[in-house]
Amino acid sequence: MLTKQANGAHAAQTIPANKTASNNKGKSTDSRLEEFFHDELKDIYWAEKHLVKTLPKMAKAACGEELKNAFTKHLAVTKEHVTRLDKVFGLLGYKAEAKKCEAMDGITKEGESIIEDTEDGTATRDAGLITAGQKVEHYEIATYGALARVARTLGHNDVVKILESTLAEEKKADEGLNELAENTVNAEAAEEVK
Repeated sequence: MLTKQANGAHAAQTIPANKTASNNKGKSTDSRLEEFFHDELKDIYWAEKHLVKTLPKMAKAACGEELKNAFTKHLAVTKEHVTRLDKVFGLLGYKAEAKKCEAMDGITKEGESIIEDTEDGTATRDAGLITAGQKVEHYEIATYGALARVARTLGHNDVVKILESTLAEEKKADEGLNELAENTVNAEAAEEVK
């Protein structure tokens, strides 16, 4: 790593003995970034396990069969995401443990409010559930994208592939919800009267 001196010349910066330069070999496992990465894995692990409990409630509350099926299908995918995270923890030599994800907790509580605040059997409820589902997906897309970049920086290339697989599935789920909203649900909800 080079630092710019006052006269414009570059000087080599000393790297502490317990750290390594940012290349793909010999990554430090005791860096602050590694600690942050581990903490964020615990966070998304909690979030995914929480969604395993939440998605059946969303499917039950949905009115349209397509939306019910989308939530049910994503439940199976979410269970696979939990299994993948178990594998990630193992590859890194960590115990698989969860730390409450305040963001996901808040997003799912908002989803519960949507169910309470909308009438059962309406397209408006489904539009609200799609909104809640997309908020979940967008959080997961941001998290898995960021985690994959950090894993790459830390040289955890086997973990990067796993995280990117999950990221692609979260994007696909978001696209499916978006298409459902645009193709049918939102138009049907717009026709409902008070």
